[in-house]
Amino acid sequence: MENNDDRTVCVTSVKGLKDNWQRWSNEHQEYQKDNPFSNDRGAMVSATAQQQRLQRDQDGYGRPQEGSLTEQRGQDAHIHISREVEELCQVIRDIGESCGDGGSEERPVVTVEFGKLFEHYVNISNKVVGILLRARKQGLVSFEGEMLWQGQDDRVLITLLQSPG
Repeated sequence: MENNDDRTVCVTSVKGLKDNWQRWSNEHQEYQKDNPFSNDRGAMVSATAQQQRLQRDQDGYGRPQEGSLTEQRGQDAHIHISREVEELCQVIRDIGESCGDGGSEERPVVTVEFGKLFEHYVNISNKVVGILLRARKQGLVSFEGEMLWQGQDDRVLITLLQSPG
């Protein structure tokens, strides 16, 4: 009798695994219907999914679905990069030299040569150039040229325009 009970438990467990797998498979197939990168979109796309597909001029085009993990990852990355930009600006303030009166803001302008910044900041992060480009895009720093190269551009001045925030 005990063997019969063990076999029932095993069958129940296998049946549970099979049911869980089938449920996951069905959910995944539904998700793939809306996935623009899926190879199986042709036959699987439902009529409602075709109606919901966004066009380039619609709000939300090129954005992750609200509440999705992709949206959360993007928000987390934005927060992380913003912190790195703030840290970079603080390093520029700490090691840079004040010059001039800063214009109408009544704060001195802080500048630092790229080589000096690179040497100090590389201990914090190896992405100093990428973070500088992001800070320039946000209007926080300015420098000559499109890209900065270690050695070649060591004498290029980085100017802190304003503090992040």
